[in-house]
Amino acid sequence: MMKKMSMSTSKTSLVLFLCQIISALDVPLDLSQPPTITQQSPKDYIVDPRENIVIQCEAKGKPPPSFSWTRNGTHFDIDKDAQVTMKPNSGTLVINIMNGGKAEAYEGVYQCTARNERGAAVSNNIVIRPSRSPLWTKEKLEPNHVREGDSLVLHCRPPVGLPPPIIFWMDNAFQRLPQSERVSQGLNGDLYFSNVQPEDTREDYICYARFNHTQTIQQKQPISVKVFSMDSLNDTIAANLSDTDIYGAKPVTERQPVLLTPTGSTSTKVELRGNVLLLECIAAGLPTPVIRWIKEGGELPANRTFFENFKKTLKIIDVSEADSGNYKCIARNALGSVHHVISVTVKAAPYWITAPRNLVLSPGEDGTLICRANGSPKPSISWLANGVPIAIAPEDPSRKVDGDTIIFSHVQERSSAVYQCNASNEYGYLLANAFVNVLAEPPRILTPANKLYQVIADSPALLDCAYFGSPKPEIEWFKGVKGSILRGNEYVFHDNGTLEIPVAQKSNAGTYTCVARNELGKIQNEVQLEIKDPTMIIKQPEYKVIQRYGQVSFECIIKHDSTLLPTVTWLKDNDELPDDERFLVGKDNLTIMNVTDKDDGTYTCIVNTTLDSVSASAVLTVVARPNPPFDLELTGQLERSIDLSWIPGDENNSPITSFVVEFEDALHEPGVWRYQTEVPGTQTMAQLKLSPYVNYSFRVIAVNRIGRSQPSEPSEQYLTKSASPDENPANVQGIGSEPDNLVITWEPLKGFQSNGPGLQYKVSWRQKDVDDEWTSVIVANVSKYIVSGTPTFVPYEVKVQALNDLGYAPEPSEVIGHSGEDLPMVAPGNVQVHVINSTLAKVHWDPVPLKSVRGHLQGYKVYYWKVQSLSRRSRRHIEKKILTFRGNKTFGMLPGLEPYSSYKLNVRVVNGKGEGPASPDKVFKTPEGVPSSPSFLKITNPTLDSLTLEWGSPTHPNGVLTSYTLKFQPINNTHELGPLVEIRIPANESSLILKNLNYSTRYKFYFNAQTSVGSGSQITEEAVTIMDEVQPLYPRIRNVTTAAAETYANISWEYEGPDHANFYVEYGVAGSKEDWKKEIVNGSRSFFVLKGLTPGTAYKVRVGAEGLSGFRSSEDVFETGPAMASRQVDIATQGWFIGLMCAVALLILILLIVCFIRRNKGGKYPVKEKEDAHADPEIQPMKEDDGTFGEYSDAEDHKPLKKGSRTPSDRTVKKEDSDDSLVDYGEGVNGQFNEDGSFIGQYSGKKEKEPAEGNESSEAPSPVNAMNSFV
Repeated sequence: MMKKMSMSTSKTSLVLFLCQIISALDVPLDLSQPPTITQQSPKDYIVDPRENIVIQCEAKGKPPPSFSWTRNGTHFDIDKDAQVTMKPNSGTLVINIMNGGKAEAYEGVYQCTARNERGAAVSNNIVIRPSRSPLWTKEKLEPNHVREGDSLVLHCRPPVGLPPPIIFWMDNAFQRLPQSERVSQGLNGDLYFSNVQPEDTREDYICYARFNHTQTIQQKQPISVKVFSMDSLNDTIAANLSDTDIYGAKPVTERQPVLLTPTGSTSTKVELRGNVLLLECIAAGLPTPVIRWIKEGGELPANRTFFENFKKTLKIIDVSEADSGNYKCIARNALGSVHHVISVTVKAAPYWITAPRNLVLSPGEDGTLICRANGSPKPSISWLANGVPIAIAPEDPSRKVDGDTIIFSHVQERSSAVYQCNASNEYGYLLANAFVNVLAEPPRILTPANKLYQVIADSPALLDCAYFGSPKPEIEWFKGVKGSILRGNEYVFHDNGTLEIPVAQKSNAGTYTCVARNELGKIQNEVQLEIKDPTMIIKQPEYKVIQRYGQVSFECIIKHDSTLLPTVTWLKDNDELPDDERFLVGKDNLTIMNVTDKDDGTYTCIVNTTLDSVSASAVLTVVARPNPPFDLELTGQLERSIDLSWIPGDENNSPITSFVVEFEDALHEPGVWRYQTEVPGTQTMAQLKLSPYVNYSFRVIAVNRIGRSQPSEPSEQYLTKSASPDENPANVQGIGSEPDNLVITWEPLKGFQSNGPGLQYKVSWRQKDVDDEWTSVIVANVSKYIVSGTPTFVPYEVKVQALNDLGYAPEPSEVIGHSGEDLPMVAPGNVQVHVINSTLAKVHWDPVPLKSVRGHLQGYKVYYWKVQSLSRRSRRHIEKKILTFRGNKTFGMLPGLEPYSSYKLNVRVVNGKGEGPASPDKVFKTPEGVPSSPSFLKITNPTLDSLTLEWGSPTHPNGVLTSYTLKFQPINNTHELGPLVEIRIPANESSLILKNLNYSTRYKFYFNAQTSVGSGSQITEEAVTIMDEVQPLYPRIRNVTTAAAETYANISWEYEGPDHANFYVEYGVAGSKEDWKKEIVNGSRSFFVLKGLTPGTAYKVRVGAEGLSGFRSSEDVFETGPAMASRQVDIATQGWFIGLMCAVALLILILLIVCFIRRNKGGKYPVKEKEDAHADPEIQPMKEDDGTFGEYSDAEDHKPLKKGSRTPSDRTVKKEDSDDSLVDYGEGVNGQFNEDGSFIGQYSGKKEKEPAEGNESSEAPSPVNAMNSFV
């Protein structure tokens, strides 16, 4: 919402124009003219009797007038009264009261006359009255004893003062007595009680009268009021009442309205035109009546009607004859109504229609003086000449009186005089002076020469040419010094000489000449006109909605004429901004910090220049969470429902969308508030459902778009009667915890659900499908019951029923449970394995009989482990892996197998208790696969035409190696590759000398291994033959090695060449065509850590040296480790572990010191001679939950490691022990197969130590798992 307001120059110009009309009629003071009264005291002049009396009378004329006064119609000779003086060159009287005079002696009607040789002007009749503030007459005030509910009027009756005093009621502490619809003050000052209440009892009802003229306050004696009722009648009051009064008194009853003022059914009121009409109706009644006003046969005038004193007073301002009529007040309460009609007549003291105006005539001219006035009744018109009734004034043949008009013909200089017009009726009079001045004067222009006028473009331009002359001159306007006379619709010529250009444009700027001429002469004057660009607000403030304590800014960007200096003012609600440092006024904006509710309102930006003013407004609405509801009331109390009503708090400019009702059960959960219901924001009442045996309190929370209000104050408490429970416990279950029991559990009822005292539960059970009777037991304060001696895993029917001291809940529904499970008895049979490829196998088995499961069948677990690699006989720890297949599956997939290896597996059935016996181990073998890349490739001993190649066999041959393949090709200086040469090398070779190569040539080598299945991944390297036999200066980088982890890799290399080389590492995904990524190595070190790598991804890497064109190492390929769901914490780095080890060391040190001291003292210290040999501590790998492999666990427990199988001290983990990836197969946590036999099981692994077989060597287990086992 935005409002724009513009104050144009047209209104200012109109005011200027009217002033010019008046000034054009004024006679310059250097010319002869009759007197004119310029200042006088008011007609009704009330003076302070303690101050000097000043009666004003000022006049002008040529020659200067003399002054005289009359008092009460006779001449007042001021020279004879020493207390009275007249100001010099003035008619103003000063009556000295402060030096002994008394104001009462000068009370009367005064009139001033100003006279010179051309006439006499008179003032109004000025009535002088000193103000009076008399004291209250002493009176004995009896205490007011009033029955509760009755009406009461406390009379003020202030002393008659001049002017009348202002009345108000206060107490002894000078605090105003509170007023309301029930208690209020009337127009006459009396205090009216529509009905009295006990809280009205007090002894200090004091009426005060304030006399503003004398600035004094008079106080009436305190009035005592005592309110009594029959229930609380005390002995003192009873002694003052007769028996009839006592026994006839009735309890407080409601009464229909009765008017206390005005009395009767009708009254009349006369008011004068232009005054304020005040009508009053005050009524008694219980409940307190409400007042309503209407005008019979019409509407109350809009914009002039106001209601005061709680609508008991009707106020109409600036009344006119049209406001006459019948006004009805209606007092109404629940028992009836009463009305009163006030007949209003509006009279009028005389008021002007046409007041006489001064006439300036030249000899021989004609003219008229007109005096027209209206009033009710119509006023009479009388004329005076120089203060004398015209009938007895000297005759003038040039004048003729015609009622309200005097006609002048062929005036001469002797016709100059001052005429008075008097219009009067019974309500007042009007007196006006108007002179006739006969002069013969050539034209004169009163406007200053070369006056500059500046106006805004598209606004009216008013060029002044104030003039005087007699006879009246004619005015002509010209543009420029020699321009033609101005005519046409473009200009407006006013009688006072003003030239108006209604819509001034830039082209209207320039010099204008005004010419005034009459028969006695001619005169001219030039003025200048400049046209300015208008001031505009090009970006206005906009409507803003802001939350309380926020910050808001209003913009006001302006554009203005460069020659005008604008000032920007901000207003709030058309008043100055608050004096608050939170309001920051900038050049183009207003910012309000930490907004509060009182900042809500309309903000106006006003831009003022000397010529125009523009403004723009915007509304700021401050929103906040609503205020809490109040006045909570409970009605309609029933056993199972109640009505709650409330009054909403302030919504804080954001409509309330809903009300949330909460309840507290003081009986069961004191201090805990729970949700009861929610109703729309337009609703202020809710019918609430109740539960028995609850001590309710309610509170209400209001909700709007901003948030929730604070809770309301709690309602009164309401205790419902007890009853039997309505509902039974929920979530009843029967699950055995041991093979021979049944555990029955349920969710107990909450306190308010108990419906009464003595809450208990009847627990019943019987075996299903067996013709048994229900067995029941009644328990209290528990939510579990254990039935012992049951058969293993048989179904039971179970039910739980609530009861209390008043009875049972409805019959509960039955649920099916089972007694406890036991371990399965039978292993799956007919286990078969089908090897699909070198890394995947499918296993089948026959299901076990359901009776042998002895519990809920959860699935089958397949344990499998690698026995040995067929390509090399090495000792290693057994890592058993587990796959879980849910439900009654009879097959599954075994992923992540190693090629060319021997495996064993067995299958076990699983129920809720655990695993059954294992099936006999089944042996299967995986076929060969392609090998991994050779472990390294080194190129040494470069000569002019030969290079020596050395390599290591693949880390994972995955079969029997059949051969190696070497490919190489030359690289020129532009990095172009030459022809590719391929060489097949026997598998038992580990080095090769290449001869017949070109000298000083770079070669790139590609090397891989083969099995009968195919070729493995290759490794690359580059080398250069030398130019001559001298040690080559060409630098080289060789032996690039990588150590990869999950998301990073350590790259190291060897460098031969000049010092201070700057290295860089390039890497990328192996097999990808994307550009190499480059990392700069700080300093000249020969290692670097690549970070942010993707787990389980093969990367290629090479190392280069900056500044050595085209020089870099051969490529190396590495693979990051698989993604781990969580990393095991290295216990050796944990603070608590370090602290524990320090404490142990400290204890050992203390023991050693004690031993040393005792030995030195010669004492005997028994020491065990024989110490047990300590084997390696048992290392039991924990579950390694990496989110990919599934669940890993030991297959066999409590097997100590053999000597020599400790965890390596460097805590490294061999890559080949953890490369299995089941990301596509694992169930349990991640992976699943479909019903076609694909894997849905849970994959886990276990490691155990087995006896050495053949030439196998023992390998260390994972140190991470070892430490986990320690923890």
